[in-house]
Amino acid sequence: MSTGPSSSADAASSANSAQGHIPKQQAWRALTALCIGLFTTMVDQSLVAVAVPHIREDLGASVNQVVWVSAIYLLMFAAPLLVTGRLGDRFGQRNIYAIGLGLFTISALACFFAPTIEVLIVVRAVQGLGASLMNPQPLSVINQIFPRDKRGAAMGVWSAVAGSSGLIGPVIGGFIVGSAGWRWVFLLYVPLGIVALFMALRWVPKLPTAVSKIDITSVIVSIIAVFAVVFTLQQGPDTDWPAWIWGVLALGITAAVVFVLLQRRASKRGASALMPIELFTIRNFTLGAISVTTLGFTVYSIQLPIMLHLQSGAGLSSELAGFMIMPMAIISITLAPFVGRLADRLRPGVVSMIGFSTLISSMVLFAALMRPGVPAGWMLIPIVLLGASNALCWSSNSTIAMRGLPRHLIGAGSGFYNTARQVGAAIGSASLGAVMQVGVATTDLSSAMGNAMLLPIGVLLIGLIAVSRFRSDLPK
Repeated sequence: MSTGPSSSADAASSANSAQGHIPKQQAWRALTALCIGLFTTMVDQSLVAVAVPHIREDLGASVNQVVWVSAIYLLMFAAPLLVTGRLGDRFGQRNIYAIGLGLFTISALACFFAPTIEVLIVVRAVQGLGASLMNPQPLSVINQIFPRDKRGAAMGVWSAVAGSSGLIGPVIGGFIVGSAGWRWVFLLYVPLGIVALFMALRWVPKLPTAVSKIDITSVIVSIIAVFAVVFTLQQGPDTDWPAWIWGVLALGITAAVVFVLLQRRASKRGASALMPIELFTIRNFTLGAISVTTLGFTVYSIQLPIMLHLQSGAGLSSELAGFMIMPMAIISITLAPFVGRLADRLRPGVVSMIGFSTLISSMVLFAALMRPGVPAGWMLIPIVLLGASNALCWSSNSTIAMRGLPRHLIGAGSGFYNTARQVGAAIGSASLGAVMQVGVATTDLSSAMGNAMLLPIGVLLIGLIAVSRFRSDLPK
């Protein structure tokens, strides 16, 4: 019997097949398909925000109604994420991704034809559910089709798409709305969705399932918990925190406690928990979830004060303000794949610590430069740093957090990781909104926006401490 190189290669190939790894070229094709779909869901918040004033005028909607065009999408996106990640483990990531993408695309077409604001809100809710079904699956697939020590570059591409989509959205949205009208924002999703669905069905492999059943009680309780918390953080600032909103928050916290107790009981019985407690015994995953919460808090909330300063404070047009932040997206997209490769080669935490330190530095510079009389051109310095820190933080954090998860926890881990990011974003938006409101009442607009940029610094310090405690998880 031969024991030469060919036998070793066959053994390695068999091992890879057992773990779900596929040929390199197919793996990258699969990632391309997943990223196109991911981009359509992640760009939505910033892209549709540009269209909101035009939707209000065209459909004769009230301010509250038009706010719900974005709010319902985010709620239906965030609330089921714990569940949809686990659905991928149960029914296959490709299947759930394809269902979600189909739902998202059909809903986008319905948005294009929506005759009233009420119909638009309803189909936006369905569209958010489709996005929720899709969103956890790419992380799960990446961690199964790429070898353990080669996932950084793939995670870098995923992070570049996820991290930069919100930065590109205002530019694309402004162009489409200005030239064709708000309905065409939604129609843009249709060809993207069809192409992504075709590519996913062709290139994303069917992977083994790892869960036999899902506890329906845990599903219901988890959705109530996340929905109530995110709803409170979204609507509290807009409604001036009435008594009933605190009741909703109390319901969410109670449901969260019940959910944790259900998961502990399921884990002790050896049943398939929706969020297995075993996840949080994996040090790097727990630290990664903490740090991605601080990233969500910062990155998804600072766009508003930056744009308000550039337009209302510095007097730039909306088009010029949009182009001012474009270097952020370009740098982030360009650097992220290279940063991902570094995350495979360097000691865990090194790249992330550099990224968090750079992000904190950019916040300090934003706070210093967002002042009356400071030329807007100086803003390019922290904008460039923000683009670099996006690339350094997102891809390395995702790589290290997800890399050590066993197959049966990948879907649950992806769902929780994405939930942590979205809840962080909701907390960040509510917190910065409150700080901005107080600031505008006491000082000029630019200074109020600059002062608001100080809040994320303390939160990011928590993320910096978390990533500094990453440990090596690669086999020696």
